[in-house]
Amino acid sequence: MFGFAVATAACTFSACDNEAKDVVEPAAIAQTDSQNGAIISGQYIVVLKKDENLRMSASATYAQRVGMVREIGKNILEENGVKDFKIEQTYGLTVAGMAVRLSESEAAALRSDPRVDYIEPDRIVMLGKPGTGGGGTTGQEVPYGITRVGSASGAGKTAWVIDTGIDLDHPDLNVDLSRSVTMFTSGRDAESANDLNGHGSHVAGTIAAKNNTTGVIGVAYDATVVAVKVLDARGSGSYSGVIAGVEYVAANASSGDVANMSLGGPVSKALDDAILAAAGKGIKFALAAGNESTDANNSSPAHVNHANVYTVSAMNNTDTFASFSNYGNPPVDFCAPGVSIKSTWKDGGYNTISGTSMASPHVAGLLLLGNIATDGTVKGDPDGTPDPIAHR
Repeated sequence: MFGFAVATAACTFSACDNEAKDVVEPAAIAQTDSQNGAIISGQYIVVLKKDENLRMSASATYAQRVGMVREIGKNILEENGVKDFKIEQTYGLTVAGMAVRLSESEAAALRSDPRVDYIEPDRIVMLGKPGTGGGGTTGQEVPYGITRVGSASGAGKTAWVIDTGIDLDHPDLNVDLSRSVTMFTSGRDAESANDLNGHGSHVAGTIAAKNNTTGVIGVAYDATVVAVKVLDARGSGSYSGVIAGVEYVAANASSGDVANMSLGGPVSKALDDAILAAAGKGIKFALAAGNESTDANNSSPAHVNHANVYTVSAMNNTDTFASFSNYGNPPVDFCAPGVSIKSTWKDGGYNTISGTSMASPHVAGLLLLGNIATDGTVKGDPDGTPDPIAHR
């Protein structure tokens, strides 16, 4: 399970017993029935070659680009004998392509079309079962992670949270309602970018919770957050929907803005290419390394490397590497607090959860404030090359 968190527990699995005297590290606990990374049967992401057929004026709008790709895509499908097709998503900026339902034989035929660059199966992205959010707080507290990495005003800065949405009227968050969007087209998650899960709101709070008199404070406190909902109330979505979210950010964000992605799964060239293209426009990405206790090079988007892309592992409050965190140098750039992190939650609440999902937004906040410095290295990094600890 990649880039998610559940409610913090005192002990996990066999890590503690009745005679244990030490406090056991809370874990990002995976659901045993998780479908994260599972192939969506019959659904494919088709990426086209950017040749003369797809050339368009630099002044073309994003809608014009998407429209052009959609028409070319429809022609390619029809010419290859694909009937009764439904294009689920169309991409025209970071990658040129579409998500479409196909049979195996239809997909094979398309792979032979000289206008097609590559085809890959669409996959499920699924977070762990969400924890329970608490109510409001009395007074304002500074979570230990914020103290560890440092904080400052992020007023006037913008972070794009590609996640489960954000609690749009949370009193501790400055949410840009006009630019917040949902990538879902049916069901209750299609109604708005409001967070029905909690995960995205938690990420947003660590980045930018207000410096006021209640709740918590974020790394780049008072910054603006934009919800880009690609995961539903269950924390579930698809790679094709995540790519659509990256496309939306690439089309609407400004150079210097920051996007956080606390999600992922098996390697996807289409997702990787989308992020690389968006990063090339000057948008900075903070990516969760993942929670499988394995090499982050095996996960997308965690393994993406670019000057504007930062992959983040997790540690606890003693600067010790979190047992659940993925590792690897490259792609990991920094380590940040990810164990027992308190932040904002859905329905105006607050919650304390763990995961590399919680480490990544610490770095996203620092990126909003400027260049990242470091303060020591994490203890117990399993790859033998201790990650530098991100700091303001």
